[in-house]
Amino acid sequence: MADSAGARLEAAAETAGIVPDPNAPLQGSWARDTDRVCVVGTDKIARTGVSVDYGEAQGCTASGTVERSGDALKVVFGTCKFDAKFDGDRIVFPAEMPEACESLCTGRASLAALTVDRISESRSEASTLRSTGGQSSAGKLLCAN
Repeated sequence: MADSAGARLEAAAETAGIVPDPNAPLQGSWARDTDRVCVVGTDKIARTGVSVDYGEAQGCTASGTVERSGDALKVVFGTCKFDAKFDGDRIVFPAEMPEACESLCTGRASLAALTVDRISESRSEASTLRSTGGQSSAGKLLCAN
């Protein structure tokens, strides 16, 4: 099966970047507008962080762990736990978040349906993501050791 025409075609498409490698490490930076996500670590469980800043004391900040299983991500920010989707270039949080996640946000901000696109695969760049906004944790590194 590994040497079939279909397997060779899939491998060639992954190598060319046409199809994302389902086993590629989940590491780097993702962003859209003022939403940022970082992931550092190539092990089964990696460090992750999120920063959402809408200004005027409205934002979300969290850091924790993420475990990847194919295109499913198990995200844990303390008591806030949920499953997100990963397609190689995009991370999508669920439209409805657990109640425990509300404490990570201020004002009317939410992590619900957060969608970010990969901007870098660099571990060092991902490690520099800091929380923003007027929160007491502003300036905290979200994915560093």
